[in-house]
Amino acid sequence: MAENETVEQAIPILRVKDAEAALSWYARLGFAKQWEHRFEPGFPLFVEVARGPVRLFLSEHEGDARPDGVIYLRVRDVDAIAAEFGAAVEEAEWGAREIELRDPDGNRLRIGTPAA
Repeated sequence: MAENETVEQAIPILRVKDAEAALSWYARLGFAKQWEHRFEPGFPLFVEVARGPVRLFLSEHEGDARPDGVIYLRVRDVDAIAAEFGAAVEEAEWGAREIELRDPDGNRLRIGTPAA
């Protein structure tokens, strides 16, 4: 890809109260901080995290997103994530193995691997 080409993608924004605390929780899912922005000290923090090609924005800005939203992450190995969080994997009737987690701010993450 040429240096000036932009990859088009949708990036969900999740509302968090404490972005630093959220970063620790999302790190357990394999996400790493890419960058952060704050207009000035004491203002809300806005952070991008990535897990491979998957990106999420975590925002302390009250108007950016509502708590209790849900996103779906398709991953290669839901069992490894389930083990990390002590969650039971369920067989979904649509042919996926899934778990549902809630981050510290109540955002729901459904995480699944297509059934073999």
